[in-house]
Amino acid sequence: MVGDRATCPDERPTDTATPERWRPVRPTASIGPPNMRILVTNDDGVFAPGIAALARGLATAFEGEHELVVVAPLVDHSGAGAAVGPVYERESIPFEAVQVHGLERVPVFGIDGPPALAVILACIEGFGDRPDLIVSGINHGINAGRSALHSGTVGATLTGAQFGVRGLAVSIAWGADPVPWETPVALVNEIVPELATMEPGTVLNLNVPAIPLDQLQGIRHGSLGAVGLIRSARQDRSGGPVGDSIVDRTGGAVTLTLRGGRGSNRREEQAELDLESDAGAIAAGWASLTPLVGVREDLSDRGADAMVKALGAISPRFPGPVDG
Repeated sequence: MVGDRATCPDERPTDTATPERWRPVRPTASIGPPNMRILVTNDDGVFAPGIAALARGLATAFEGEHELVVVAPLVDHSGAGAAVGPVYERESIPFEAVQVHGLERVPVFGIDGPPALAVILACIEGFGDRPDLIVSGINHGINAGRSALHSGTVGATLTGAQFGVRGLAVSIAWGADPVPWETPVALVNEIVPELATMEPGTVLNLNVPAIPLDQLQGIRHGSLGAVGLIRSARQDRSGGPVGDSIVDRTGGAVTLTLRGGRGSNRREEQAELDLESDAGAIAAGWASLTPLVGVREDLSDRGADAMVKALGAISPRFPGPVDG
């Protein structure tokens, strides 16, 4: 059964026909370009333990080699995706210079806005020179499958890609304290120099199980899965209309069942996992690395067919040609 295999960290294919994604990916030694400026951000907020662990790890690994700057939301913006907030209604974005233990030599700023806005401000030199690379996280809770679309951690790196900046989104599975932050930090320090040599705008999504580094099976390519954080929803209506309106506005609440949360069925959840997906890799004790792309024009046959049909439906209403 698929779900049973995904729960066994020691069970993995061993034959010579094993797909490449099942084999450990070992980053080769590389120092990358010298004197990079690395932007560190997150969606849990500038005071979250994950971003402190990430920034301290980068500072320790690359002190004297690369420059770090931390720009992140002042408060939690989890689930913000690539949102920037109501910027059209604001003439300025407030920020605070903050101190984080262990980062006394790194400039740290908290902004009044979501992580994608922090990235935009940094990329247009609102906090000094434009960054060469963005590392976003460490998010407490994986951002795999459909959840990657809604993740502020991932959204920050995809926003940077619009400026041609390479990015790495980093998340660790939810777990009780003490969270083994050192596991994703060790992988980040290996990946960052390689990422710096890749094409501008490259984005990688790293998800790590909440286990010590010496218990990690390895790191492999996990395809973007089809599962998300919200597994099911149930509508509970209230007993009567809301307010005095004659319109039926009967209210209530939609109760959610979260994957891995209270009321979830772990066995059923494991059975839903694709072993080659990002979530499947994590469940089997592997770190998952997935390349991502953001919003771009659909140049496929599907997009072309949609344009022909949509423009064909509209053009008869106008005297002149409608150009796509």
